[in-house]
Amino acid sequence: MGNPVVIDHIRIGEQHPLALIAGPCVIEDFTTTRRIASYLKDLTGALKIPFIFKASYDKANRTAIDSFRGPGLADGLSILERIKSELGIPVLSDVHDISEIPAAANILDVLQIPALLCRQTDLLIAAAETGKPVNIKKGQFLAPWDMANVVRKIESTGNHRILLTERGTMFGYNNLIVDFRGLSIMKGMGHPVIFDATHSIQLPGGKGNRSGGQREFAPVLARAAVAAGADGVFMECHFDPDKALCDGPNSLKLDDLEELLQTLINIRQAARSGRT
Repeated sequence: MGNPVVIDHIRIGEQHPLALIAGPCVIEDFTTTRRIASYLKDLTGALKIPFIFKASYDKANRTAIDSFRGPGLADGLSILERIKSELGIPVLSDVHDISEIPAAANILDVLQIPALLCRQTDLLIAAAETGKPVNIKKGQFLAPWDMANVVRKIESTGNHRILLTERGTMFGYNNLIVDFRGLSIMKGMGHPVIFDATHSIQLPGGKGNRSGGQREFAPVLARAAVAAGADGVFMECHFDPDKALCDGPNSLKLDDLEELLQTLINIRQAARSGRT
């Protein structure tokens, strides 16, 4: 079954409510980011969903050299710190390099390891040694059982505050596919599993100089993942995804979230009832 991960007042695990990690792909500016965070806080509060706000201060793996990456470490963390303080919500962001970790760990409630970096031993160890919860995105190039090696790297530091996130597997060129057996396989490693509904329908590099996406399928995969036992869902969202500065094609519109989240809650309850 595994132990829950405690983040602030939130517990994520099989015996706890479905959690949500959500926000814009990247910090565009303070006003936009706070507005999205405030909307999500109000929505999840009404639905009684444990919520962690996600936004990246730097998207270091953008497809093209001229793609918008975000405000950077110092300014981005300053924005996240303000949002955390003003709204009273835990925050999560990606770390890409060991040098970022001391400053990031001082602000963030959860350190996230991007999928393309999930085998970088030194990065994993440095993140784990902060004692903060670490959310590791499963690499698009890994089988689910390969994540056992990643888990052991984190656990070697004595840190067992681990979340594992499924975000799809490469399936030919510019496409991803989700094998829902992987959720069960990774849950067998003793840590909560999150399903990234929006990156799983991304089309990496699908538009040549940027990635595409099929956001219409994100709710389909999210429903399937919760039925399969995911302990939380990860969703990138925006008031106007078509104008988002990063990952717009696979981001969900905030106005569409309430109905989807209520459906996911109902599926979670039904799935848990079926296992008792």
